Amino acid sequence: MAERLKHKILEKEKMVDIVCGPDAYRDLPRLLTEVYTSDAAAVNVQLSLEETYADVVPVRLNSDSPSAFVSIMRGCDNMCTYCIVPFTRGRERSRPISSIVEEINILSEQGVKNVTLLGQNVNSYRDLSMEAGDQNSESTQLSTGFSTVYKPKTGGLRFAALLKAVAEVNPEMRIRFTSPHPKDFPDEVLQTMLNYPNICKQIHLPAQSGNSDVLASMGRGYTREAYLLLVQHIRSILPGVSLSSDFIAGFCGETEEAHQDTLSLIDIVKYNYAFCFPYSMRQKTKAYHRLQDNVPKDVKSRRHLELFDRYRVHADIRHKSLIGEKQLVLVEGESRKSSLDLSGLNDANTRVVFPSIPLGSENLHPQPGDYVVVEITSGSSLTLQGKA
Repeated sequence: MAERLKHKILEKEKMVDIVCGPDAYRDLPRLLTEVYTSDAAAVNVQLSLEETYADVVPVRLNSDSPSAFVSIMRGCDNMCTYCIVPFTRGRERSRPISSIVEEINILSEQGVKNVTLLGQNVNSYRDLSMEAGDQNSESTQLSTGFSTVYKPKTGGLRFAALLKAVAEVNPEMRIRFTSPHPKDFPDEVLQTMLNYPNICKQIHLPAQSGNSDVLASMGRGYTREAYLLLVQHIRSILPGVSLSSDFIAGFCGETEEAHQDTLSLIDIVKYNYAFCFPYSMRQKTKAYHRLQDNVPKDVKSRRHLELFDRYRVHADIRHKSLIGEKQLVLVEGESRKSSLDLSGLNDANTRVVFPSIPLGSENLHPQPGDYVVVEITSGSSLTLQGKA
């Protein structure tokens, strides 16, 4: 936002003194000095090809939470036509593995049990630091049937190597990652997930659409058929894997038939969770310059709700099928609806609510950060209920 609206904010509206872009945090002392010593506003929205803030450890506002997020990379090279990220966050660059492992070690010592690795395109991670060396001369391996707008990348330590390193920090710490791109799921990543029990068998697999023509307009680099083959392949290696997705309703030129294709994709995959949004055009994107935002707002809204409702039908069936199963739940704290209940997450990242009762030989109530085995007694599209 700072980069996109800098002139309006600074010159036209005169709303602020400083506009600082996402890659310019280190310049804040200079910007502040400039404002204090003159009447002029200060601005730095320059994007960087190197900045990852690898040496800046975030302050955790909720130190009691057993969960934390760790940024492993910045930027994106995919250039999907609807997306503003490459223009506001710049090109992909990754933190060194050693820096990430160091941060996760600190979190482990603080009692964190659930770490999510963050990146705009998290599974295209490549550690190109000096310490990584030239340990991989092979080109990036894409999922079958997927393509990119950029040339194959060589060198660096890849996402599978990072997953192994962070999983070995603490076997009792769950590891998750988001948000990946479907193109970057070589078998090495899937096998690593299979081999480490503490890497959650949960994959966010953004489809965006179930229609190949719309996917081409979006610049996603795959067809409906290629996406479904990938889903089948993932499930063959990781049986019972939890899948979630993103969907955009009413993208430029989307017909009613194309919308039905997306609904049928949801019927086939049967996601555990889905994030559905009506399309909203962004300035500076390829779609803004080349495509027409020609789906009426009311149609977008209807299609958006239909996507959401369709995913929830399948999630409800999936969760009810778990009744009677025992799930390992990481306690996060009291349920928002009742202080008599506890709430936590299972391996699939589904919220599980259960009564707080004394457990174990010492007859203690579970605390945030404890693992509890919960037998599922009921479920809805969003949550599971059970007994410890």
